[in-house]
Amino acid sequence: MGKISIYQVFTRLFGNLTNHTIPNGSIKENGVGKFSDFSTQALQEIKALGITHIWYTGVIEHATQTTYKGILQDHPAVVKGKAGSPYAIKDYYDVDPDLADKVADRMQEFEQLVDRTHQQDLQVIIDFVPNHVARQYHSDAKPTAIEDLGATDNTSLNFSPYNNFYYLPNSQLKDTFNPSATLGNPYIECPAKATGNNLFTTHPTINDWYETIKLNYGINYFNGNSTHFSPTPDTWIKMKDILLFWASKKVDAFRCDMAEMVPVEFWHWAITEVKKEYPALLFIAEVYDPSQYHNYIYNGLFDYLYDKVGLYDTLKGVIRGEIPATRITTCWQSLNGMENKMLNFLENHDEQRIASDFFAKEARKAIPAMLVATCLNKSPIMTYFGQEFAERGMDAEGFSGRDGRTTIFDYWSVSTIRKWINNNYHISSFPTETQAIYHSYQTILNLSQKEAAIYQGDFFDLMYVNQDGWKFNKERNYTFLRKYQNEVLLFVINFDSFPIEVAINIPSHAFDYLQIPPRDCYKAVDLLTHQAEEISLLPYKATTTSVNGWSGKVLKIIL
Repeated sequence: MGKISIYQVFTRLFGNLTNHTIPNGSIKENGVGKFSDFSTQALQEIKALGITHIWYTGVIEHATQTTYKGILQDHPAVVKGKAGSPYAIKDYYDVDPDLADKVADRMQEFEQLVDRTHQQDLQVIIDFVPNHVARQYHSDAKPTAIEDLGATDNTSLNFSPYNNFYYLPNSQLKDTFNPSATLGNPYIECPAKATGNNLFTTHPTINDWYETIKLNYGINYFNGNSTHFSPTPDTWIKMKDILLFWASKKVDAFRCDMAEMVPVEFWHWAITEVKKEYPALLFIAEVYDPSQYHNYIYNGLFDYLYDKVGLYDTLKGVIRGEIPATRITTCWQSLNGMENKMLNFLENHDEQRIASDFFAKEARKAIPAMLVATCLNKSPIMTYFGQEFAERGMDAEGFSGRDGRTTIFDYWSVSTIRKWINNNYHISSFPTETQAIYHSYQTILNLSQKEAAIYQGDFFDLMYVNQDGWKFNKERNYTFLRKYQNEVLLFVINFDSFPIEVAINIPSHAFDYLQIPPRDCYKAVDLLTHQAEEISLLPYKATTTSVNGWSGKVLKIIL
């Protein structure tokens, strides 16, 4: 069985083996990865990391400065970077031509990738970007019966429930956000459309989502946010058809971009409709407002939500020594029973790399946090490609400067992934410390697949009885129990750099709740090292053990 373990990969970067990339380089200068780079061997190696799902990021056709015959060219003023943002969708019914060996066969090549992925017992996730599209959206691949977004809009109205976009009548977009791209060739948009980040003016700035336009789901932002959901808005119907189109391609899950910017009523309707035909499909929402979590899970019908402002931010703070480990308890408790509906992660395409100068500088500092994120609850865990190789993300790629992130806008090559592929997917060419980090990720993620106590067991947080322990530092240590049937796992996490001796109090309530017989001597095995030791589990005597720096123990006991 196992828990959901997602490997997010930025598709165009994965297989690009170009050694000498240049900032702001074109596709010809810097190269690009292809669907075919996800060979059977590559997929087998990804699965061996402890992965169940691959999120192929940037699959759907988006705005780009690269030109292709038969595909409408995008104005450079409304494209971020040479390659373009994968979240400025240009054609919902097509895939990115960059990713195809033969552009004319790009959809078939994507379908072959889906089949290859499934053959390795991996499931496929792609993005669904419902809030906004590229400023020059135009579908040349849509089915003949489908009407293009905005094709019949009344552009003289700023809002109509029958329109797909919002307009600023009798106005023109002021393209001062990217002046270097408009010299002698201004970008003309008249009337101006509202910008994707809910900006209803003609003057988006460089800090806005200026390359996108906002979709209209029946909310009149010009009149007190009044809602017009009956009859069913045209945009709802068109977006449902897009979901059904990709579901028919055997996609297994959608990561829904900025889901909270789309009304929850749409999600309830659309997810219900889509699951009538594809009941096993998963929907994962990017939601950042904790006050909306309950709404999007129970009314929006999402399977999982991003836990960015909760566990991610908490673990980042603990890794960096900015907040105490006790905040992990506060974090999961704040979810009020929704913790198993959250998607846990330490990296993704929006966030800084752990090993970057902007986060922790050393990837090994995050190993204890990875243990927590993976094993704290039944939630899915996500790893971002290169994270397992301590990728630093410290390149200045072009539009994406040196910010500790791996670019989503530029043609580039990720050095750790390139090295891994060039060495036939072996890690022997990496430094010893990097190999250790990889093995830590592989061990932890595979535990989440093999240990029933992790993927379906009960949980008991021990921090409340270890606040003042004489050999337990509540600032830098974290401890909890997981149990399934006759198997108990005691987790002891050390966020400090040095080895420690700990004494852990286990309250009587834990023994009663988890039905653990107290005993002075249990034989335990650390699942991370396979080392055996003997420990006591008693309500009146602390359990003692030792833990290495930036590490943890998972002591398994068979009752």
